[in-house]
Amino acid sequence: MTAKLTVVRSGALTTVQDSGRRGHAHLGVPRSGALDAPAMRLANRLLGNAPEAAVLETTLTGCAVRPDRTVTVVVGGAPCPVTVDGRPAPWGAPVRVPAGAVLDAGGVTAGVRSYLAVAGGIAAEPVLGSRSTDLLSGLGPSPLCEGDVLPLGVPARQAALPGAAPWPAPPAELVLPLRLGPRADWFTPAALRTLTSATYRVSPHSNRIGLRTEGPPLMRETPGELPSEGMVLGAVQVPPDGRPVVFLHDHPTTGGYPVIGVVTETALAAAAQAAVGTPVRFTRE
Repeated sequence: MTAKLTVVRSGALTTVQDSGRRGHAHLGVPRSGALDAPAMRLANRLLGNAPEAAVLETTLTGCAVRPDRTVTVVVGGAPCPVTVDGRPAPWGAPVRVPAGAVLDAGGVTAGVRSYLAVAGGIAAEPVLGSRSTDLLSGLGPSPLCEGDVLPLGVPARQAALPGAAPWPAPPAELVLPLRLGPRADWFTPAALRTLTSATYRVSPHSNRIGLRTEGPPLMRETPGELPSEGMVLGAVQVPPDGRPVVFLHDHPTTGGYPVIGVVTETALAAAAQAAVGTPVRFTRE
């Protein structure tokens, strides 16, 4: 019989995530997947799971789950207190959770998103080859609610990493390497200098679709509207208020605001852990 997890506390936003849906942008389907992919992969490696096994991605306030049989879990990503039936348990290392006990990943002490991985992975029904929740398109499992029941996969027999592992700290300052274009020529030279010299801050309106910023607006040289065109992960779009928005994993595949540049994908994991108010600097690659 398949092992199951019951959601006891869903937190502010908890979703199922894996490595995402690649190759479907032409159908209007973004990649989705874990925003902090290195954290997801490390949590899985500590359990002997495949790197892309589905996990729970929590936001700020964590979540709590109850397995119907004994399981091994890892809570990593953003640091947070971990308890099993109210007793302290290690963060960032494998924890044995007896059948019927409640594992609680509490509110983050730094960063934004924690990852709860279970030996065998979350075995939600895949859609277009992925178990990820996509908040924009609605594909995949719905964001979790109290009482939801999730099936678990069979634990792998491959070797797990021993003990704890070095987890990167959430950024005190978010530095985003940027390649200008394709619409950098829509902006004034002063705007381009501002983009790579000013300090922005993470806006509270950020989410899995995009990291919004607060700071000096970027003035356009070319007025008017832009026909909708394809958008890629990491695209920096500038809406009418002039504040850059960095597209993350649930971003739309098309958009009509000019893209001033594209952030290197490897830098986006840090963006996933940048809390509201974190300073943001864009640098030229």
